[in-house]
Amino acid sequence: MTSDKEIEAVGKTLVDAKQSLKARFRALFTLRNLGGKAAIDWISQAFSDDSALLKHELAFCLGQMQDEYAIPVLIKVLEDTNQEPMVRHEAGEALGAIGNPKVVDVLKRYSEDPVIEVAETCQLALSRIEWLSSASEQCGDENPYLSVDPAPPAQEKDVQKLRARLLGEDLPLFERYRAMFALRNLGTEEAVLSLADGLQCGSALFRHEIGYVLGQMQHEASVPQLSAALARQEENAMVRHECAEALGSIGKESCLQALRTFLGDEERVVQESCEVALDMHEYENSDQFQYADGILKLQGAQS
Repeated sequence: MTSDKEIEAVGKTLVDAKQSLKARFRALFTLRNLGGKAAIDWISQAFSDDSALLKHELAFCLGQMQDEYAIPVLIKVLEDTNQEPMVRHEAGEALGAIGNPKVVDVLKRYSEDPVIEVAETCQLALSRIEWLSSASEQCGDENPYLSVDPAPPAQEKDVQKLRARLLGEDLPLFERYRAMFALRNLGTEEAVLSLADGLQCGSALFRHEIGYVLGQMQHEASVPQLSAALARQEENAMVRHECAEALGSIGKESCLQALRTFLGDEERVVQESCEVALDMHEYENSDQFQYADGILKLQGAQS
């Protein structure tokens, strides 16, 4: 069992701006895996950081933990218009992931936010909470990635039908997301290529989620499309960041050149995403036991 002192040591690494970003990311994911109020308190402290990428991942982890103790800090971040849009968006998504109906009024308020990525996220979160409270269908254990997603997968299994729904920009975003996660769960190369076509769609929020899903799938067939999206200077930085991290997750040699090219990108969030992605690439191609290795490092230092 992890002691309070060990959690504190990992937390101090997370909030220490002098630490490398990759060390702080590994500390964050260690705390996410540990769970509990102390871990959430440390994660919450880091929202004062100046790295939008780090704060985005803080909110993501709080959502994945699905602990209602995190709701107040997530609402505070969503409401704070001084936070970057990608951070506020992730806080809204995290509230949807936790799924408690008591946040509905807050989400309704910000579903009309002037920042479109925040508004769309809160609309999706509302749809997810509504689905959770009224769902008659059961998704079972179809998600092989063990992630808490912003929408349940559609029950349709036909790739072409799902592709049409995914790319149907006149359809509600929640339905398109359901097609997205159904394609992800199918896991075939045809599904991967259908998803990659979504990187051309109009919504930056949607394109960013496509990048995330392709990173989960870790299929080399998506590398050309992810690399092209990362290279588009006019692309939304939130999308480019997710494509960079996806390339790091795929972890193939073909991903390295693109990541190294944009380590010096003028967008800080893209720079930092490439840095973290290269660390993920190193992990994927190593004999390291786990990426979230904060406790292991502590135990190694003590032995």
